[in-house]
Amino acid sequence: MEDTSRDGAAPPPSALGPFRHPTFREIWMASLVSNLGGLIQTVGAAWMMTSLTSQADMVALVQASTTLPIMVFSLTAGAIADNFDRRGVMIIAQVFMCLVSLGLAAVAWVDGLTPWLLLGFTFLIGAGTALNNPAWQASVGDLVPRADLPAAVVLNSVGFNITRSVGPAIGGAIVAAGGGAAAFAANALSYFPLLLVLARWKPRRERNTLPRETIGMAMGAGLRYVAMSPNIGKVLLRGFVFGLGAISVQALLPVVARDLVAGGPLTYGLLLGAFGVGALGGAYLAAPLRARLSSEAIVRLGFLAFAICAAVVGLSRMSWLTGLGLLLGGASWVLSLSTFNVTVQLSTPRWVVARALALYQTATFGGMAIGSWIWGVLAERTDPTTALLATAGALLAGGAIGFRFRLPDRAELNLDPLNRWRMPEIEIDLKPRSGPMAIVIEYIIRPEDEADFLDAMIDRRRIRRRDGARHWTLMRDIGDARVWIETYQTPTWIEYMRHNQRITHADAVIGERLRALHAGEAPPRVRRMVVRQVARTHEDPHHLSGTETHAH
Repeated sequence: MEDTSRDGAAPPPSALGPFRHPTFREIWMASLVSNLGGLIQTVGAAWMMTSLTSQADMVALVQASTTLPIMVFSLTAGAIADNFDRRGVMIIAQVFMCLVSLGLAAVAWVDGLTPWLLLGFTFLIGAGTALNNPAWQASVGDLVPRADLPAAVVLNSVGFNITRSVGPAIGGAIVAAGGGAAAFAANALSYFPLLLVLARWKPRRERNTLPRETIGMAMGAGLRYVAMSPNIGKVLLRGFVFGLGAISVQALLPVVARDLVAGGPLTYGLLLGAFGVGALGGAYLAAPLRARLSSEAIVRLGFLAFAICAAVVGLSRMSWLTGLGLLLGGASWVLSLSTFNVTVQLSTPRWVVARALALYQTATFGGMAIGSWIWGVLAERTDPTTALLATAGALLAGGAIGFRFRLPDRAELNLDPLNRWRMPEIEIDLKPRSGPMAIVIEYIIRPEDEADFLDAMIDRRRIRRRDGARHWTLMRDIGDARVWIETYQTPTWIEYMRHNQRITHADAVIGERLRALHAGEAPPRVRRMVVRQVARTHEDPHHLSGTETHAH
């Protein structure tokens, strides 16, 4: 982050505001080339599958093989992105995908591809994407100020869809002229500009005073945080349903181009390009729509528009009419997915944002992978028109889910770390792995404040458990009805320190509310104890090993 616009009087947010930040601008431009290569490879893989087999379900599995790894590996990738250098993670992912693409080009060049081998290569490319995406998306918040984050997310969609509008047509022309091997080789070359930019990027690294979490613990913390964050849970559900239905158009588009509009690889590329042009239109409309409509209204509009797209693509027998339907589908695709992404980023603190984004991707791409298979099987057993009309019905039902699971309104929560916690005085020898730790907090609450206190404790319990606390309880002293005691545990001393460092300014509102309700002359009393087990030894039946619980 070279810019100083984070400090002082920053320019007001604008659609092009993120371009003021040089690193974001350079990565965005290099990504254009990489995305162009990726779309050329998508066209090559999808059309090559139509030449290897006539089965519609196998053609649809090309899309599923790319999205399935994102569903399977995203959480692990998110934990890696939150605990390791994100720039290094992206470089490794890009190198891996480049090597896989070179291998795919070589096998295609010698006519060695089979349907399942092609799916294997596309699966590996999808695995590289799964590793890269959480690190890149989490890095966007490090490259631009929070006020520019929604515009940056939309610009990333714009960049992808600029290439989507021309890439498929270019890919179709390359496949028509040089075959699938040429398309795969073009994709391999497209990784080099992005690798060069990433190699030059010198991100500012935040100093972390605590040891790195293990991958297993980091994954568990991410799952726990999302499970205890209702707003993110709603995004995951809606993203899954949207991906499940909307992917059908892209998964079946090679079959649509071949069978419904009687075209070739160039027709397929042009139709996919129409989807990209529509996506550009959706990106252009994102800012004005966001200013006038709620996130929920935008997403419902996206579900409805894509249902219309699926119906038009399924019923049309003319390529120009199919293209018009795809324009609408592309616009709703960008509007819906960018709204989901921004909602997750604005609802998550930096320490866990890559894992939250990874789980969002797991849900959305999981829906895409399952949907690709379902609609492919349905198209094989019936016909593409029936499958696409069924998709339209599913998307209408998905939009109606919003009446029960409404996306949160856009709110500016301060999710920066509070950084108020200070190391307490310690009189015993504590190691990082010492534990379990038991924490006891004593409040004095007036009878007239009990209802407000219990209401605040509902949020306190969720925040404690979300940030790693276990065995949370609230107790009342039967000898003094004004005394309430909050207790919880953490597995180790180091986990207790992490728990406190995860508190954000938004979380502190609950703590301040509880302190205001506390009626004691001194602040609420906090005791921190390490649990010790006691047992008799075999050598001395009268001797107790271990120590009693220590209080501080």
